[in-house]
Amino acid sequence: MDEKNNDLRDLSVDFDDLARVDGSARFGFGPENTALASLSGPIEVRLSVENPSKATLDVHLRPLSNVSATESKSLASAIASALTPSLLLTQNPRTLVQLVVQALSLPPKAWKDGLTAAMINASTLAFLNAASVPMKGIVCAVTVGRLASSKQFIVDPSGEEAALLDAGGCFAFLFADGLDEVVKCVWTNWRSFSGGFEEKDLVQARNVASESAREVWLKMKLCVNYREQPGLRAHAEKSERPGEDSDDDKMII
Repeated sequence: MDEKNNDLRDLSVDFDDLARVDGSARFGFGPENTALASLSGPIEVRLSVENPSKATLDVHLRPLSNVSATESKSLASAIASALTPSLLLTQNPRTLVQLVVQALSLPPKAWKDGLTAAMINASTLAFLNAASVPMKGIVCAVTVGRLASSKQFIVDPSGEEAALLDAGGCFAFLFADGLDEVVKCVWTNWRSFSGGFEEKDLVQARNVASESAREVWLKMKLCVNYREQPGLRAHAEKSERPGEDSDDDKMII
């Protein structure tokens, strides 16, 4: 296999504006890993799950194909763990923030981490679109794998490349207050496929992931700015060729 540069596949972002929710968005790493997230809240919460000191974050996962309830709940819990550090849930106590995440692609059986990263990013964009829950930063996720033959770390492995890995996982980072700030890793599921791993491997993988996550963050900012500035959208519409469909809220980056 030819050596691969640490480049992400084409990123797609789409603010869907779904009905009866406060915010929604899609995110994809190429066509192989795409997800849709919708957010409702803060809304009234059942007494059984009410928290007097902060809002309750409830994540529901809707896979494209049937998966076990245990796997679905585990992934929903992972998404909640990745997002929670960015949310100021104490601003809305005794309420419910409900996040529904839908897989829009069927991931390779050997490598589902790419879809996990897409789900986390779609969820972040749904929170940004809703603007109903205060946030202290933006969580962006990417995947990293290590090739068994060369021990090279690669970003955003494809399904075919996954078969050649001896370790890999998803990393989620919290970005806030500009590029010069220290980026914090808030969640990872990095693991070795052949047993234990050394801490230096985790550190190296995290460093590789943080650079690519920064790219995701910058492109998210670009898309949000495009959506929020009518002047930019008007200029883009004027530049479109006759007969070409336009979508104010969609931008492929």
